[in-house]
Amino acid sequence: MSDLEHVSAHLADNIVALRKRSELSQEKLAAKAGIPRSTLTHMESGGGNPSLTNLCKLAAALGVGIEELLSRPRSDCSLLKKDQVPVKTHSAGKVRVHKLMPDKVRGIEIDRMEFASGASMAGKPHLQGTKEYLVGLAGQVTVSVAGQHWSVDQGDVLAFPGDQKHGYRNTGRGDSRALSIVLPLPYPTGGNR
Repeated sequence: MSDLEHVSAHLADNIVALRKRSELSQEKLAAKAGIPRSTLTHMESGGGNPSLTNLCKLAAALGVGIEELLSRPRSDCSLLKKDQVPVKTHSAGKVRVHKLMPDKVRGIEIDRMEFASGASMAGKPHLQGTKEYLVGLAGQVTVSVAGQHWSVDQGDVLAFPGDQKHGYRNTGRGDSRALSIVLPLPYPTGGNR
C-alpha cells in the first residue's frame, strides 16, 4: 500500500470513528460541515483525493485538527509504562516534570512535578483562556501568580489562570510533589460573569 493509500485509509477510519463518537449520521455531519453528503461518503470509503477546503470544513465540524483526520487512527485506550513517560528536568535537575498525557491535545496538559528541597521553577504561561489546577501530592509547593503567593499542601487544590505569568517553589521540608492539570475553559458568551 502506498503512502497516499495509507493516508486515505486513515482518513476514512478517523472520519467514521469521530462521526460515530459524536453520534452524527453522515447526513448531519455533511450538513454541519457544509459539504455534500456524497463527498463525505466518498471520503469515508477511502476513495478520492479530498480538497483542502473540504478537509478543513470536516475537521472544524468534528472539532479536531486536520492532522488528527490524516494520522494513523488511535486506539481508544493506551497504556504508557512508567519508564516510557517523558520526563523533563529543570533547575539543574532539581525539578522533574513527568508529561502524563500520551496524546497531544491543544491547550491541555497533565504533568506530575517533583521538586527537590528548596527548588523552584518558572512556569510558562499557557494558551489564552486556560486554567491551571495544581494538586498538592506531598510536601508544600508555593505558587506565585500575578504578584500573589499561594501555599499548596498535600491534598490542597489551587486553581489559577494558566495564561498568567507564574512560578513554583518547594517551600516545605524535604521533597515535594504536585499534579498540574491545564484545561482550556470556554469564554462566557453573555449573561452574568
